[in-house]
Amino acid sequence: MAQPAPDPHFVLRGAGAAVHALQFSCGGEEPDVPILFSGSENGFIHVWNLKTHRVDAALDGHGRKSVYWLKTMDGKARLLSQGRDQRICLWDLAEGRTSVTDSVYTENVGFCRCSLLKVAQGRWLIATAAKALEEVQVLELPSKTSVCTLKPEVGAKLGMPMCLKLWQGSCGSQPSLLAGYEDGSVLLWNLSTGEVLSQLICHQEPVMSLDFDSEKAKGISGSSEKVLSIWSLDEQQNLQVQKTHRLVNAGISDITIRPDKKIVATAGWDHRIRIFGWKKLKPLAVLDYHTATVHSVSFSDHKSPTDRLLAAGAKDHRISIWSIYAQT
Repeated sequence: MAQPAPDPHFVLRGAGAAVHALQFSCGGEEPDVPILFSGSENGFIHVWNLKTHRVDAALDGHGRKSVYWLKTMDGKARLLSQGRDQRICLWDLAEGRTSVTDSVYTENVGFCRCSLLKVAQGRWLIATAAKALEEVQVLELPSKTSVCTLKPEVGAKLGMPMCLKLWQGSCGSQPSLLAGYEDGSVLLWNLSTGEVLSQLICHQEPVMSLDFDSEKAKGISGSSEKVLSIWSLDEQQNLQVQKTHRLVNAGISDITIRPDKKIVATAGWDHRIRIFGWKKLKPLAVLDYHTATVHSVSFSDHKSPTDRLLAAGAKDHRISIWSIYAQT
């Protein structure tokens, strides 16, 4: 007998619109309060206090256009947000400030979430879908200088980039980019040459989300169909499908591997969050709370494993918070 799925640890209400993006900041020392950032369809970013379960601040910088990606840069004082106003904003949240200090205009009309990678102290790379529909732009932050523009070969017919993942193998190795496209393929790009190292067709439909474990050189992707694809990267930099996992219902909006690489969570169009063991993709739990599409899933960065949480944001305006450490 499988154990019954747990109930949420608690639920955050008051986002006021569908929740599209989540980002924890819980790794600080006491008395630092653990927080969760959420991005909503109404353009607001809410800063949730995870001790009081209330909103500490509401940030408004995207002209009331949907916010669909959030990332902190070295702690909770600096936050990046991406919105449907085609802007990426950098927020200064130190000492109670709530100001946008810099922004990048992407001119991209799609829904492709950015990807951020720290490459050195005070230096990051950010990948974003570019103005030309099939292209990806990689910039260095904070300077905003262009590193490269990744253009598919003429006649490649990949369609738009749908999801991006910057990653770096061992320290000192060159950063690479994995990109999922509208035609169902995942490409591995070399950022220093701007060339495609490998291409793999993983899905029949657009790749909606992917995540990659650089330690195991193994990734996972989901689309609008009923299949999760698990693929790997060999020593020769070739992508190959390892296995596929059939889902009961179609549609995956988001996938995330927990930082300890033990479990993976998916956000479903069927209102459910699914938890799998990452080693063999063994199904562990189906979390059934939301009444509409789940758009985003995120694991917390608590230092202590027993404190770790999973957050899910959905179209029903709610954020469910789960403590599933015991179940894994």
